[in-house]
Amino acid sequence: MNAIKGLVVTALVAGLMWFVWEWGFCRFYVSPDEMAIIITKTGAPLPPSQILANKDQQGVQAEVLGEGRHFRNPVLVTWEIKPIVEIPAGQFGIVTSKVGKNPPDGEFMANDDEKGVWRRVLGPGKYRINPHGYEITIVDALSIPIGYAGVVTSLSGKQAPKGQFAGSGERGVMKDILQPGLYYANRNQFLVNVLEIGVNQVSLLGKEGGAVITKSLIESANNLAIGALQENAIQQQKETRDNYYRLNLRSSVGQAESSLAGGASKKENMDAKSRQNADVAGKVGKTSARSRLNTDGSVAQILNQYVQFPSRDGFDISLDMTVEFELLPDSIAWLYMTYGDLPAVVDNIIMPQIQSITRNKGSEYQAKDFIMGEGREKFQEEVTDALANTLKEKNIVIHNALIRHVNVPDQILDPIQKAGLAGEQDLTNQERQNTAKKQAELNTELSLIEQKREQVAQETAKIKAEIGADQQKQVAEIQVDATLKVAQIEQETASLRADKTRKLGQAGADSVKLVEGEKANGYQMKVEAFGDPVAFSMWEFANSLKNDMRINIFHSGQGTLWTDLDKARLGDLGGAKVIEKQ
Repeated sequence: MNAIKGLVVTALVAGLMWFVWEWGFCRFYVSPDEMAIIITKTGAPLPPSQILANKDQQGVQAEVLGEGRHFRNPVLVTWEIKPIVEIPAGQFGIVTSKVGKNPPDGEFMANDDEKGVWRRVLGPGKYRINPHGYEITIVDALSIPIGYAGVVTSLSGKQAPKGQFAGSGERGVMKDILQPGLYYANRNQFLVNVLEIGVNQVSLLGKEGGAVITKSLIESANNLAIGALQENAIQQQKETRDNYYRLNLRSSVGQAESSLAGGASKKENMDAKSRQNADVAGKVGKTSARSRLNTDGSVAQILNQYVQFPSRDGFDISLDMTVEFELLPDSIAWLYMTYGDLPAVVDNIIMPQIQSITRNKGSEYQAKDFIMGEGREKFQEEVTDALANTLKEKNIVIHNALIRHVNVPDQILDPIQKAGLAGEQDLTNQERQNTAKKQAELNTELSLIEQKREQVAQETAKIKAEIGADQQKQVAEIQVDATLKVAQIEQETASLRADKTRKLGQAGADSVKLVEGEKANGYQMKVEAFGDPVAFSMWEFANSLKNDMRINIFHSGQGTLWTDLDKARLGDLGGAKVIEKQ
């Protein structure tokens, strides 16, 4: 018995010690939005290239513990409590893995089981990823605004053939574009350029300075309210183009300096005629570099250009113009792959065609044609059609080529203007004569109108009088006719009333006669039925008496009837007996 008690006490003490050990030393708690990293002190050592350990290896365990209560032996393991990775909405995570196998040679993007930057990105949410083996970089998502398209350039894979879109697993510009929306595009794998689609403008304003008016500039000018992510996309586009403009600016300045130095020495050896021809041939409108630095350090694409050419009669003509063009979504990727961003498209395609076509078409017109409206309009239509047909092959749609200003030499402009003024003055005098003539005709017509108005007023008064008399006559006739009809109706009504009274009286008399006669016949038949008039009368008398009538007969003694009645008990009349007097 004592042995059993000893075993029970030993078991209780061992259980208590185990409870104290487990709950006092082995227990730890992981709160929500946290994770526990386990580091084992026992097991097989890790190879030199391995960072995270498996369950039977010593070191940082690859698997982490989530929220809740956990029990681990502190003698064998240690643990670290770390916050989980939380990616908010509008952002995503780029994973750089320190564990796994090496990716194939020449490939810098990794799959989930390889070292390096993962192709797969982590969308918004909460993740428990071991920070000892993985590094998470949280970046903003790409938001493409409405009116823009994203051209995707793959940065990994085998280089696509020249002039062809990159397919799956190839490096280069991809055919499919990104429509407006939110995208989690891995910037290590894909480069996305946001380009305007729709209508843009190129304005050539000569020495005053022109510009490429794009959708982004219009939106900035109008203070268009867009989201922060869309602002980031537009800002990245602006920075990319600023770099392009800066490179273009340095290149243009360097070429200008070298051409000035070389051109001066060459012109010294030219005669006057050769220098004149060289000047005319070199007038393609480039008066300065196509880019300039703004006060804030950014670069704007300024087109200080205009088109200058000799007219058919030998005069120098220069134009300022605005060309409206549109880049379609279906062709934006091909344009970017072939020529680059919008500024490069303008530099390499649109501007050369504008200058070439306007010079070729303009040399077919005389100088005065650019002053007169018909010739200028015809020239504008021809330039628009030629630009549209030429750039259609480049997948660029031309809507309008508007001639804003034409500079014509004064020696031809003044005579044409004076002749035009003289002609306009002659036309003005003719119009004044025509106006005076028309005024006289108008005065005559006004007097005729006044005469007609008086005549119409008199005729109107006459017609009104005739109509009034006729109306009065018709009213009188209607009144007489109405009075006659009323009298006739009253006469007929009186006759009907008299006839009604007579018939009602006759009907009443007949009714009384018939009723009373039948009553008399009834009495006669009753008398005949009784056989005796006296008997019928007694029956009638008896029939008229009340049903509850009683006859009481009292025997009178000495005295009178009234004294006997005074002695009778009238309350007992209902029970009185009828006594026949002896």
